[in-house]
Amino acid sequence: MSDDPHYQREKEKYENPVASREYLMSVLKEHDKPLSFLDICALVNAYEEEARIGIQRRLRAMEREGQIQFTKQKKYILQNRDEIFKGRIIGHRDGFGFLRPEDKSGDLFISAGQMNLFLHDDIVEARVSGTDRRGRKEAFVTQVIEPRSEPIVGRYFVEQGFGMVVPDDSRLQHEIVIPPEHTNGARMGQVVVVELTQRPRRKMSPVGKIVEVLGEHMAPGMEIEMALRTFDIPHQWPKGVTKQVSNLTESVPDEAKEGRIDLRQLPLVTIDGEDARDFDDAVYCEPLDNGGWQLWVAIADVSHYVRTGTALDDEAQQRGNSVYFPDQVIPMLPEVLSNGLCSLNPEVDRLCMVCEMTISAQGQLEEYQFYEAVMNSHARLTYNKVWNILQGDKDLHQRYEAHVPHLRHLHDLYRALKKSRQQRGAIEFETQEVKFVFNAQRKIENIVPLVRNDAHKLIEECMIMANVSAALMLEKHEAPALYRVHDKPDADRLTSFTSYLGEIGIPHRITDDAEPSAFTDVVLKTRGRVDEELIQTMLLRSMKQAIYDGDNLGHFGLALDAYAHFTSPIRRYPDLVVHRALKGIIAKQQGKKAVSGFKNYTGEEIEQLGEQCSMTERRADDATRDVADWLKCEFMLDHVGDTFEGVVSSVTNFGLFVRLTEYHIDGLVHITSLDDDFYHYDEVKQVLLGESGHRQFRLGDTLEVKVAAVNLDERKIDLLLDKSMLRGPGGKKVKVKTAKKPSRNAKRGPKGPAPKGKGATPREKKRG
Repeated sequence: MSDDPHYQREKEKYENPVASREYLMSVLKEHDKPLSFLDICALVNAYEEEARIGIQRRLRAMEREGQIQFTKQKKYILQNRDEIFKGRIIGHRDGFGFLRPEDKSGDLFISAGQMNLFLHDDIVEARVSGTDRRGRKEAFVTQVIEPRSEPIVGRYFVEQGFGMVVPDDSRLQHEIVIPPEHTNGARMGQVVVVELTQRPRRKMSPVGKIVEVLGEHMAPGMEIEMALRTFDIPHQWPKGVTKQVSNLTESVPDEAKEGRIDLRQLPLVTIDGEDARDFDDAVYCEPLDNGGWQLWVAIADVSHYVRTGTALDDEAQQRGNSVYFPDQVIPMLPEVLSNGLCSLNPEVDRLCMVCEMTISAQGQLEEYQFYEAVMNSHARLTYNKVWNILQGDKDLHQRYEAHVPHLRHLHDLYRALKKSRQQRGAIEFETQEVKFVFNAQRKIENIVPLVRNDAHKLIEECMIMANVSAALMLEKHEAPALYRVHDKPDADRLTSFTSYLGEIGIPHRITDDAEPSAFTDVVLKTRGRVDEELIQTMLLRSMKQAIYDGDNLGHFGLALDAYAHFTSPIRRYPDLVVHRALKGIIAKQQGKKAVSGFKNYTGEEIEQLGEQCSMTERRADDATRDVADWLKCEFMLDHVGDTFEGVVSSVTNFGLFVRLTEYHIDGLVHITSLDDDFYHYDEVKQVLLGESGHRQFRLGDTLEVKVAAVNLDERKIDLLLDKSMLRGPGGKKVKVKTAKKPSRNAKRGPKGPAPKGKGATPREKKRG
């Protein structure tokens, strides 16, 4: 190693020095071809066994850190930095993972062997290493750039004297070793929060310490406590925020009302859900002589209270939005603002931003203007009350007599807006949502469908018009702000949807570049069918997720060229950004500063805010979905052994997902339980086809199923097919044969967990 320029440094560091990294890289560069381990040893004069062991360890370290690459031919080459890209690791419950590149170029597969060294949510550098057996691009992770830092939520177990935590998030496959001195008093089976003290290594589990004991697994509300930490949702107010809001008064000071248009005599009302506490918006409209309408949409002026550069704004930005769990809300703003000063509560003065619009008899937006105002809500109405008033409820009609004419005007306006919406081809999504009904002990008594009436839709259309006006205003004045962008669906997402439409004989105009009206036609053609909800769900899944972006790319689903979120600044940070930008325009138009809270954003600031707000929205969706899945499983624990009617909502190579008609809950009929035949999966037609009997299971089939098992921790419901009856999309019942010998299906699909008790690992005990 006399040629190694760093030999002296290595000699000072190690008792038995080996070739430096710089020297090894220069050797590889000089020869400009792949070199085997023995080639390298010879070139650096490492002939003795001890020296070769040192070289081998150093080469492995260099490979891990992305300096060199070990090829499939078992040779070393220098890593081409141009081939390296950055991304986030997404774990999978089955042990493998995916790498999501920063440039959003498409996920790459990561083998289970590699995932042993990494964690879900690690930021890493990687390169494409080839393709796997299924033709997916495969990534080789070269180094971790930003290790996952969020605490991990899981259950604490003791097995043969060793403590460990099994993560609740199934994307985290490692069981975390907990030394005795770091248990923090946790008891067997309790839910805890863990911080890692040592990351996973080759053949070594990660090590951690318990920093918080949340409580017993089945305690009421535990599912929310777990979700908050699993999805890293901020839920405690920093001291700076608490201090800032402590000085706020309960009422709006007179000086804050100065310089604003006074709308306190205008009979604006709020129309919200029964349980709503934060009122963002109030509405009022008047008919015009030409058959059109003048519409006022007043929105809480949050930007007056939440100023940029404050602790309050920093926290609101981190939260991004309020998170609505069943029976609990994690607000974006402290309650003194969200339910108090900002909320448009009845019969109190409130500051607001107003969008005043002129709308034609055909429901077209003709004019709009924005201004700052002070208002006083004349009534707090609910969707059900308004709908009942419109339906002729005499008692409510008498109670709200002064508002009845205004509500009828709003309903007339809604009809025109609805007609305009249909003419432009906006997609009418009508997926069924559910509500959890709790008793006093917070045990679920029932799961019921949420019913939407014209009052819901009336407010929705008024908000859409205000949001369109905001987007047009921003675009006209080229003010940097956030738009609500919904792009066209990708062609590959449409394949299964259009294939299913073909299978059930529904003609369509959907192509790769189809307009929204083509999708609306399908919705109209399938209305009233048994599988209407299924088709709506498939349609929704084929769409891209809407995001926030500084570039106005239009909203595909609403069939609009420009759209922004303006109407919910109490619960959405993007709306607050839009308010500030609009105030900046108003200030410029008036040649003076706006009353309060405007900001002229830079393009770079908007780009960062778009990414942040899109992320927090996805985070909230994931968390609320996780909690809903938990609650559905908890509810079904009392129904194990019961039989229900359901509809096949998804077909996979490992079985059928069936949606229980009564509760709108999905469960799995695993392919191994279909023992009357051997079934083949047809991905194009989305069917399981029996090999000998030609029995097939399709999307939309109506089945009778029995609840076989429920796994809370994995959010899974296992179903068994009642083989005596089967009904297809037409509703006709068909007999199903029962096999006399074991099915080959039993060899397919993932293996089940080990039984509880002796021999079962903590993860298996958790799942059992």
